[in-house]
Amino acid sequence: MATDTTSAQQAPEPPETPVRRPMLIGKGWVQAVAIVMLFGFFVMGILAYRTYTDSMPQPVKVVAASGSTVFTTEDITAGQELFQARGLMQYGSILGHGAYLGPDFTADYLRRSTEIARSQQVAAGTPDPNGAVVQEYRTNRYDAGTGTLTFTDGQAKAFTALKAHYAQFFGLDSTANGLVPRVITDPQQIHQLTSFFAWTAWAAAAERPGHSYSYTNNWPAEPRVENGPTADVIVWSVLSLIVLLGGTGALFAVYGRWSRDIGWHSAEAPIIAFRQPGTVGLTKAQRASAWFFFVIALLFVAQTLLGAAAEHYRADLLSFFGFDLAQWLPYNLARTWHLQLSLFWTAAAFLAAGIFLTPFIAGREPRHQHTLAYILLGAVAVVVFGSMAAEALSIHGVSWAKGPLFAQQWEYLDLPFVFQCLLVAGLFIWIAIIYRGIRGRLKRESKGNMPWLFFFSALAIPAFYAVGLLARTDTTFSVAEFWRFWVVHLWVEDFLELFTTVMVAYIFVMLGVVREKIALGVIFLDVILYSAGGVIGTMHHLYFSGTPVEHMALGAFFSAAEVIPLTFLTVEAWSFLQLGSRQESRSGAPFPHRWAVMFLVAVGFWNFLGAGVFGFLINLPIVSYYEIGTALTANHAHAAMMGVYGMLAVGLAMFALRYLIPADKWPDKLAKISFWSLNIGLAWMVFATLLPLGILQLYESVGKGYFEARSLGFITTPGNALLEWARLPGDVVFIVGGALPFLWITWLGLRNFRTGETVTELPEDVLFTELVPEPTRPRE
Repeated sequence: MATDTTSAQQAPEPPETPVRRPMLIGKGWVQAVAIVMLFGFFVMGILAYRTYTDSMPQPVKVVAASGSTVFTTEDITAGQELFQARGLMQYGSILGHGAYLGPDFTADYLRRSTEIARSQQVAAGTPDPNGAVVQEYRTNRYDAGTGTLTFTDGQAKAFTALKAHYAQFFGLDSTANGLVPRVITDPQQIHQLTSFFAWTAWAAAAERPGHSYSYTNNWPAEPRVENGPTADVIVWSVLSLIVLLGGTGALFAVYGRWSRDIGWHSAEAPIIAFRQPGTVGLTKAQRASAWFFFVIALLFVAQTLLGAAAEHYRADLLSFFGFDLAQWLPYNLARTWHLQLSLFWTAAAFLAAGIFLTPFIAGREPRHQHTLAYILLGAVAVVVFGSMAAEALSIHGVSWAKGPLFAQQWEYLDLPFVFQCLLVAGLFIWIAIIYRGIRGRLKRESKGNMPWLFFFSALAIPAFYAVGLLARTDTTFSVAEFWRFWVVHLWVEDFLELFTTVMVAYIFVMLGVVREKIALGVIFLDVILYSAGGVIGTMHHLYFSGTPVEHMALGAFFSAAEVIPLTFLTVEAWSFLQLGSRQESRSGAPFPHRWAVMFLVAVGFWNFLGAGVFGFLINLPIVSYYEIGTALTANHAHAAMMGVYGMLAVGLAMFALRYLIPADKWPDKLAKISFWSLNIGLAWMVFATLLPLGILQLYESVGKGYFEARSLGFITTPGNALLEWARLPGDVVFIVGGALPFLWITWLGLRNFRTGETVTELPEDVLFTELVPEPTRPRE
């Protein structure tokens, strides 16, 4: 009998849910990172609250003993805005922060005003004029209830006299000071600028309520008001040394015990053969990165030339080989552009490297990804060249160059507010490019694995740079400094470091020289070590910025711990080079990235020397008390910024360019020359000029006074001028032998960026082929 059957309608299958790859590392690592981060930012939150509530107060008005108004809070704010708009923070400094050619205007005002006050006491027949001046300046006459600060008649007369002095200084009809002629001549602006200086000098001498030291922890060293190192300065310096020695010993003990379990090693890696350049297909976005690297190299060359011009002012203030350069490129404009470009070209290199690595990580590239890359390059160009033009107009005092489109120029955050916003927007466009490229891979990965770490570390870059938007031109100085150094320190020294650690680790994984699990261990260990000291260690910049003393205590204590991971990186730096050469010897396939890895080795060296040794030298409170704003600060900045981030940026570019340039056109000798010239030139710069000059300046500051050490008279002495000239050969080697060959290599990359196979899908192990080892023969 036939059976009547009907086909049952099948329900549609649910969409396939991708199976996540389990986390390759223990949850204890993630928990340790979370604890370190939560603790660090919890403390930073408390310090932020203390910065707003207990920093040096900005009075509503300052009155003389007679009751007449000397200046107002609006004058102070306007003076601060003028100080920034005319680029004076890139000429001299305020409370120790800024540039090093001009004076520190806090110390300058304090010395000159006390000299005037003393002469008045002598004229009045005061038996102890020195003691009277100390009493006059250290007595705090600020009324917190009304916001009124009362100046003595002597302080008020000194203010009037110093307005005339600064009118003459800034109104000089020549470039003898390294500024454009008649840089500020308007009497009202001179009044406002002097008000800003006077306020910071008052806070540097007046005792903080309930304490025997000033709002700036008795900085600067000035015997005329009995400013000297406080007990906190000395005690926390000693405790910093204990942290450094104890922490370094503990690190080496841990490393000695578990050296096979932590750090870069390839014992578990398979035998591989590297896929040679020319055999690796690239996506359109990867090829578009050639434009980034060429522009980066152009900006690098421009930055080096501007640095040489700024340096020449210290060697010969009056002439640039017979040409009056300051008429068009005054010192403060040259230094503004020099510092800004150093951040632009290195950060842009990380953006380009992120775009280049993304398809290797994801194994594919979505449509129109290269179009977004070109849009980002255009946005970078607008920010770079637009902000530089705005800064030039503002510094030259063009009358219509005002407002957020032109004025800003906090040191390291020089670009105007509008361009800051555009840069943040550009960084988030970059994040969108990264996320769009790897979102498919992210769906298949645990959040503790490397694709997610790559994304999270990239996301931290725009997030923490955006914090700098809180430092506006009218923000009270101590508060602005707090947020500014979130960018200068936390963004640069912690989160850029994190992103680069992830990128370097990923490169080694993609090359097949280490297992992903080992790379994850290095990343998590670095995050813990960097963040343990690096987050709270940000406060070492604020020892003398008018913040409460706990900023100095915590900043000194935790910044000492920053040296510890740098020591670890130095121990591991040689492993970078060994990783590739070991696989090369095992497989017989040549390692194509010798010079990229050599730059990574250089990063380890300069991280230890520039960021570690030179950084710790100036971070000790007792040293910083005398040296802040001297050549020792510049010594640390050059060795750390160029030595770490500059070398890393060039190394990442060399890695990408090795695939963009056909193998038969790769200029290996030029890469070698560039590597050695950049490192030799930087070492020459440091050891021939900056370090010895900084030591001499420190000696002058301790022996005679900070005012004397920062004066143009001391900087331009024949002996110091000779040291400045001694830097010239190193600069020539750095620029001609280092920067220009790098520019030519990027030009070769641009000329050949379309050469080779263009793909949208990439194999899983795109940069290497795993070789199956032959069975081991039994012994006969």
